[in-house]
Amino acid sequence: MTGNGEAAEVARAGELFRDVPAGRGGALWRLAADGRQLDANLIRVTPDTRVPAHVEPDLDVFLYVVDGEGRLDTGSGEQPLAAGSVVWLPRGARRGVVAGPGGLAYLTVHRRRPGLTIRSAAAPEGGEAACLFHRVCPECGRLAPDGSDVRFCGRCGTRLPEE
Repeated sequence: MTGNGEAAEVARAGELFRDVPAGRGGALWRLAADGRQLDANLIRVTPDTRVPAHVEPDLDVFLYVVDGEGRLDTGSGEQPLAAGSVVWLPRGARRGVVAGPGGLAYLTVHRRRPGLTIRSAAAPEGGEAACLFHRVCPECGRLAPDGSDVRFCGRCGTRLPEE
């Protein structure tokens, strides 16, 4: 993004699927413009697959179902999802997604997270800071919460690396 108000990226969600193998799940597309204030991801959940329930403690998330059907699991019950469904997920709310037999594809939009920073105080004197690679999603790069026993990415559902 140049900061002058011009559109930096234009895409049709259906076209983003064109060159992706049908059995591939995870993040199919990401908004990547420099200087943006928003993050957006097109996520595909393969048939009968679950994105485990999790809580996003910091950001509200807007979800738009592009293709397929499934359900949204929340702390207050289940809600059906189908192409065209629009969902606002407030920060702090528990949510999980289950794809139906044909799979599910959805767009998420939320405020951009500040970049990760490494501070010298993070490393104890005479040593290095603990390795965080086991907490970073190999598909979308999201860092799992500290001290958690989360095994799947809360953003795209990809299994996290083993320690």
